[in-house]
Formats: sequence, structure tokens, C-alpha cells
Amino acid sequence: AALAGMLTSLDPHSSYMPPKNFEDMRVETKGEFGGLGIEVTMEDGLVKVIAPIDDTPAQRAGIRPNDLISHLDDEPIRGLTLSDAVERMRGKRGTKIELSIIRVGEDEPIKITITRDIIKIRAVRYNHEGADDTIGYIRITTFNAQTTRNLKKAFNALNAEIGKPSAETIVITS
Repeated sequence: AALAGMLTSLDPHSSYMPPKNFEDMRVETKGEFGGLGIEVTMEDGLVKVIAPIDDTPAQRAGIRPNDLISHLDDEPIRGLTLSDAVERMRGKRGTKIELSIIRVGEDEPIKITITRDIIKIRAVRYNHEGADDTIGYIRITTFNAQTTRNLKKAFNALNAEIGKPSAETIVITS
């Protein structure tokens, strides 16, 4: 409380970040972590899958958008915060976790065991289109430690794939 009080006198953009929040922020900005590879939210006390991340253990295991995760290793998720549930799903590469999934169209929950891996968040995605494939599209999906390097790779890859000295047009979105 004393730290928070001291920081409020500095400027409106400074705040105290407890060690746990700081560690979570470091994981997000690093752009990689040990886990399953799913984007999630909370719905009715369960973890709802927004989408599995491409080329991750969750996608390979068949996790689908709108799946509801009710149990982690036979322990119910109800009563946990989203942060607590995410923390339990993250873990050391090579370790396993069993998810109980409630899926629309299935009568019984599905149990899926997934082996955690290093998840790299692709900060930049790209493709090219147009009549002569000369329009490049680059999408910055997140800003983390990988963004600058991935942006450079996207520019180089687009120019190499288009096969001309450079793309005629490059559209960058976020």
C-alpha cells in the first residue's frame, strides 16, 4: 500500500505491480511459455476456448473453439479465477495434463491428455494476394519481444515469395 501511495504522487501512468503480476507480464512480453496453446476466457465458471493457437499441442489434440474445460487433472475449475486456471494449464515442457471438455453435440465430457510444450506466440502473420500476388499483407497480432524480428522476417519472406525486387504494396494492420 505504501508503494502504491508513493507511485500515485509521480504520474498517472505509474503503478505498483505485485511480483505475480510482474511475472505474468514478463511471460506475455517474452512471446513464449510452457503450456498448451489455447486462447481462453471464462464463461459460467468454466474455461471457454476461444481458439487453439496454430501448431500447438492443443490444436494437435483436437481442442476446438467453444469447448468448455470443466476439470484439470480431475479437479474442477469452478471456483478458480481465469488466472488460476491458466496458471495450472501452463507448465514445464514435456509434462502432461488431462482436460475434461464439454463440447456441443457430445453427450458426455471428453477427456483429452495433452503434453505441454513451448508455445511461441506468432506476433506477426503475413500473406500476399492480388492479380499478380504483388500485394503483401502483414498483421501484427501482438507486441512482444518477437515482434521486431518477425516483422523483418515477414518483409523478407513476402519479397522472396512474390519473386520481384519488392512487393508493389504492403498493408500493415494490427
